[in-house]
Amino acid sequence: MKERQELACSIRMLERAGIVDFNGHASIRLPDGRGLLINSGASVRSALTEADIIAVDFDGRPLEGAVVPPMEFHIHSEIYRRRPDVNAVIHAHPLWSTLFSSTGKPVRPVIMQAAVLGPIREFPAIASINTKALGEALAETIGPHRVALLKSHGSVIAAGNILEAFVLAVYLEENAERQHRAEQIGDPAVLTPAEISTISANLWKPNLLQKVWDYHAAKLTPGAAG
Repeated sequence: MKERQELACSIRMLERAGIVDFNGHASIRLPDGRGLLINSGASVRSALTEADIIAVDFDGRPLEGAVVPPMEFHIHSEIYRRRPDVNAVIHAHPLWSTLFSSTGKPVRPVIMQAAVLGPIREFPAIASINTKALGEALAETIGPHRVALLKSHGSVIAAGNILEAFVLAVYLEENAERQHRAEQIGDPAVLTPAEISTISANLWKPNLLQKVWDYHAAKLTPGAAG
């Protein structure tokens, strides 16, 4: 299935980029509405294959076999329940972005690519999102937006498809790193609302998103890019 291949590829690319580590997960909503595809909880993110992608319902019950999802599958299921416009979710543990959530300092749009992130929501509790109630609270926090930071924990991306979600995860971390580095020198320029509107319209195009995917896919071993 193409969806399994793309999902496995996205997680390997995120791991190579240092955005996903030994934990972290990505999912795609099943077209039939029964649940989602997600990497298994036991999967090795640095060596993940299509065989590690499993199908579960929105309560985490396997739709095939007996392999269980990550404990934090509630991040995905509760966003899908709340957001019919979302068909892909990523939960990652990016270094630079998490530094900001750990200190309570906001991530500001300091590079052009950040224009497509939209408002970055902040989930205030330091917690593993391993219950339905916490998943519901997170889904409420992210609301209609694309990005949320979990305090001292990581990031959550909600998007229309896995390509969009992957690119947003990359842009979030690139922006956070450059903001941090720029602040060691001075006060970085922040995009104005007018600049965000113009730049976002220019950058949020399928061919430009695909360019980011292809760049990272080329770093995988030959034949693994999908």
